[in-house]
Amino acid sequence: MIEYLKPDWTAPANVRAFTTTRKGGFSQGRWSSLNLGGNSGDDPQHIEQNLRLLQTSLPSAPCWLNQVHGANVAKLNGHTSPETGADAATSNVAGQVCAILSADCLPVLFCDRSGTRVAAAHAGWRGLAAGVLEATVAAMGCHPGDLMAWLGPAIGPRAFEVGEDVFETFAGADSGNLAAFKRHGNRWLADLYQLARIKLAKTGLEQVTGGEQCTFTDNCRFFSYRRDGLTGRMASVIWLTV
Repeated sequence: MIEYLKPDWTAPANVRAFTTTRKGGFSQGRWSSLNLGGNSGDDPQHIEQNLRLLQTSLPSAPCWLNQVHGANVAKLNGHTSPETGADAATSNVAGQVCAILSADCLPVLFCDRSGTRVAAAHAGWRGLAAGVLEATVAAMGCHPGDLMAWLGPAIGPRAFEVGEDVFETFAGADSGNLAAFKRHGNRWLADLYQLARIKLAKTGLEQVTGGEQCTFTDNCRFFSYRRDGLTGRMASVIWLTV
């Protein structure tokens, strides 16, 4: 049986969303067990079994993206998944599933207060720096104050060690980002959750929940690329009910 996390938000009743954990699938070894990442090195048969299992909890096949750590947003609205690279997707069509994969990068799910549109974004540090969250908010086509966001499981602020290049990328773009960094020897600890909150607040999106998980330290529930290298992927999905 699939184990998943549901957003702790006050979304409209017709919005459905969750993030899978690594539990409840068919994969073995370092991919154990609900690996949904097709390019992870896992047995393709096990991945297919896991995807079929995921499908039992969804109204339609997810629109998987070719994630490239950028800021492109696919406006699905009834169309199939785009062939070009995108790290976020939005839809206003009931039954269409927006989905992203992650294993340390931050998944962010969005919906509007009236339950007419949803979005999912893949926000690693490169995507955050490129503006993927701001682009997703803009692509949803409504006032940011009418939106809410949930921050799914990602590498936590005590585990995400980065170099001077990452620090300078964010510090040089906005001094407000300094609050998301702590000196750690000759490197830095970066808080993806805080960076996301800072960026969302600047768009005018005020209702943000989540951000308590750490994929790196919770080996039992989450895959982590930083921890394990060759590993699986979790899925974060969101859709409007028919």
